[in-house]
Amino acid sequence: MNPVPSIRVRALNELPVREGDYVLYWMVACRRPRWSFALQHAAARAAELDKPLVVLEALRVGYPWASDRLHRFILDGMRANRAWLGDRNAVYYPYVEPEHGAGRGLLAALAKDACLVVSDDYPAFFIPRMQSAAADRIDARLEVVDGNGLLPMRATDKVFSRAFDFRRFLQKTLPAHLDDQPLEDPLADLPALPKGFGSKLRSRLSGWPEASDDALAGDTLASLPIDHSVPPVDFEGGFQAGEQQMFDFLDGAFSRYAEDRNHPDDGAASGLSPWLHFGHLSPHQIFREIAANEGWSVDRLAAKPNGAREGWWGMSENAEAFLDELVTWREVGFNMCSHNPGYDRYESLPEWAKKSLAEHEADPRAHLYTLEELEQADTHDHVWNAAQTELVQTGRMHNYLRMLWGKRILEWSPTARDALAAMIELNNKHAVDGRDPNSYSGIFWVLGRYDRAWGPERPIFGKIRYMSSANTLRKLRMNDYLARFGRQAELFD
Repeated sequence: MNPVPSIRVRALNELPVREGDYVLYWMVACRRPRWSFALQHAAARAAELDKPLVVLEALRVGYPWASDRLHRFILDGMRANRAWLGDRNAVYYPYVEPEHGAGRGLLAALAKDACLVVSDDYPAFFIPRMQSAAADRIDARLEVVDGNGLLPMRATDKVFSRAFDFRRFLQKTLPAHLDDQPLEDPLADLPALPKGFGSKLRSRLSGWPEASDDALAGDTLASLPIDHSVPPVDFEGGFQAGEQQMFDFLDGAFSRYAEDRNHPDDGAASGLSPWLHFGHLSPHQIFREIAANEGWSVDRLAAKPNGAREGWWGMSENAEAFLDELVTWREVGFNMCSHNPGYDRYESLPEWAKKSLAEHEADPRAHLYTLEELEQADTHDHVWNAAQTELVQTGRMHNYLRMLWGKRILEWSPTARDALAAMIELNNKHAVDGRDPNSYSGIFWVLGRYDRAWGPERPIFGKIRYMSSANTLRKLRMNDYLARFGRQAELFD
C-alpha cells in the first residue's frame, strides 16, 4: 500500500494509535472514493494494522446556508460513493441527519472502537472548527490529510499577498511534488472484510440509522429543517458526474479555452468548480489527464521560475491557461485559508486597500440596493441582473461576470464592509461552489486582495480596480447570455 507523503498528514491530537477493531475514515471534504490521499492514507493504516476500514460520510442539517440545493448535490455524491464502495473491501456508512442534533454522538461512537480516525484537511468553512472540537472530544487519534491541490498546503508557512509571488513560489517548489499522485483506486489492495463485520457494526449504530435509498435520492429533502427556497440544480453531484464533466470539457471546450473562456456566449469555461468544491473531483486526476493528453513529462518545465502565467509548464496555450486557473489561482486561496483563520473577514484585506476604501467611504452613491433587492436581481443594470439571475437559477455564475458582479455590489453598497457581507451571503447561499477558498479569493479580489493599487483614483473605489457593465458589454460576446438570463432594463454606468 503506497504511503501518502508525510507533508500532507498532520495529527489534531496527541493520542497514540491504539489497538482497536478498525480504522475509521471520516469523509468530510474529499467526498470521493478515487484519487484521494485521505482515503489512501486510511487504507494504508488499515493494511498496516491488519484491521478493516470503515468509511463514515455524514450530512448534518445545521451547517450555514444548508439548502435543498447544497444537500441534493452532496446526496448525489453519497449515493455514488455507496454504489462504488459497496463493491470494495470496506464498510461505507452514509448518515443523513433528520433534525438538528440527531447526529450528535455518532462520530464518538465509531471512534470509541477505532485504532485511529483519519479525515480530510480542509482549511475553510466550518470544517476546521468541527474537526478541532472532535479531536478534543473523541478518545482516538485524529489525523487529517491534505488532498486539496498539487502543492501541499504545508509546503509554505506564509500567506502570499500577490498571485505573481505565489506563482513564482509554485514554479520553484512544485516540481518536487508532481510525482506524488494519489492512487486511482486506494482500496484495491485491501483484504476481504471479516465475515459479518459490516452487519455487526451497523447493529451497534442503531441510534443513527444508515441513510435509506430514498434519503440518498433526495426524496426526503422536504422533511428536513433546511432552506427550501433554494432549489436543487439541474446537474448531478458525485465523483462519476464530476469525472464525466472533466472528460467532456477536455474533449470539447478545452481546445478553445485560452481564447474563449471569458466570453459567456462561447461556453469555453470548464464548469468543474462545483465538483472540485465538494471534493467529488480531484485536481490531481485533472492534471494527470491534461498531462497525458499533452504527452507531457516533467523535463518540459521551464528551467527557471519567473512567475509568468504562460510558458512554464511547457504545454499548449490552452493547457497553460487552464492550469494557471486550476493550480495558481485555486491554490493561492488554500494558501490564504490554511495560514490565516481570518480569511473571510474584512480585516484580512491589504492595508492599502482598507486605507483607500476608508478614504472614500463617505462618497455619495448614485444607487443603493438592499440585500433583498440584490438577491432578486432588482437593479437598474441588466448585465448585473443577468449574472445574479444565472446564480440564483443555476447555482453557477460565469467567472468573468462574477468579477463584475462583485464590483457593482461594492459601488451600490453603503460601505465596503456591507458589500463584502452581501457578496458572501449571495454567493454562499446560491453558488454550488461557494464557501470555498477559491470563491473567497474571488470575493476578496473585488476589494483588493491579490491585486495592486490602480489609477486614476475614483469615487467609492478609490485605488481599487474598477469595472463597469458598459465596458463589459463592449469586451464580451454575451447576446445569447443576456437573452437567456436578462430582462429588459436600462443600463446606467
